[in-house]
Amino acid sequence: MTEFHPPALGRMPAEWEPHQATWISYPFEGGNWHANIWPGLLEHVREEIARLIATIARFEPVVVNVRDKATEADARSKLSSMSDMQNIKFFRVPLDDSWFRDNGPIFVRKHGGELCLTDWQFNAWGRAFPHWQRDNEAPKAVARNLKLERVGVPLVLEGGAIDVDGRGTLLTTKSCLLNPNRNVAASQADIESALAHYLGVSQVVWLEGGLIDDDTDGHVDTIARFANDNTLVACTADDDNPSAKTLAANLEILQAFAAEKQLELVTLPLPHTQRVVAGKQVPQSYANFYIGNGFVVVPQYDDERDEDALARLKPLFPERKVIGLNAWHLIVGGGAFHCVTQQQPASAV
Repeated sequence: MTEFHPPALGRMPAEWEPHQATWISYPFEGGNWHANIWPGLLEHVREEIARLIATIARFEPVVVNVRDKATEADARSKLSSMSDMQNIKFFRVPLDDSWFRDNGPIFVRKHGGELCLTDWQFNAWGRAFPHWQRDNEAPKAVARNLKLERVGVPLVLEGGAIDVDGRGTLLTTKSCLLNPNRNVAASQADIESALAHYLGVSQVVWLEGGLIDDDTDGHVDTIARFANDNTLVACTADDDNPSAKTLAANLEILQAFAAEKQLELVTLPLPHTQRVVAGKQVPQSYANFYIGNGFVVVPQYDDERDEDALARLKPLFPERKVIGLNAWHLIVGGGAFHCVTQQQPASAV
């Protein structure tokens, strides 16, 4: 845990603060690696994403990124049977993949209250996949669409690598944010200074790592999250789970932090069933929930612990409807609902 001086730009609002909209990318055919990460599952993944969009649209506007005409037609077809479409808009933008949490912008509220967006560099999770040039242009397209100031940042950072409480504290993992495959010339101090300046961070809680076989090198949004001003959620695993040792080390760090700050710490066991696809552990986690205006959507995996996860999370969101949605196919690609969404904070405070 490291503390810094106050930032210069502003602060990244907490996810539970009011939203203007949710941005989400609709999966498309012909992507650079969709055939590999969702082998034979694209139609099922689209159904799950459409259900997620329709659910969010009951509570707040949704902007659906579509790469081409055919993708938009498929999205409209599925969504028209699930939603009245009034809260859904489509935005045509070239993309290489669908994980908008990572390749989209990160919104910041400046000291005067106005919004801007920070445009960090994206390199497909440390060059884990071959193409990302179009993804890296997405924040510019969003800035033009919203007519918002865009602040370019010369460092690689994915939105799923961090989680904030909106009051200066940020959770992340050493395995991801300090990995030289992102910023080979940047030290920990350099990264901390950038987080302080661009996102309003005054304290970083450095966790050891993430889930086994996670292509992101350990994004924090699958293992530990802020649920509200006073509560942390931390994943745990059965002893025979390959991620158990790392999660136990993370839990010790979070317990010390929670005790120091007088926060409640709620544990959230991983699903009982360990799925392996193409020789890799599927990173199933209930911590990849998404918080919006009056709702929380929680991934479900047809697992015996699905209901327990909902029961643990519902008391943390007394003024929101906690909704479980199927992510059984989506998660094969490496992420769930938090990974595919990006919140746009309300324009006024």
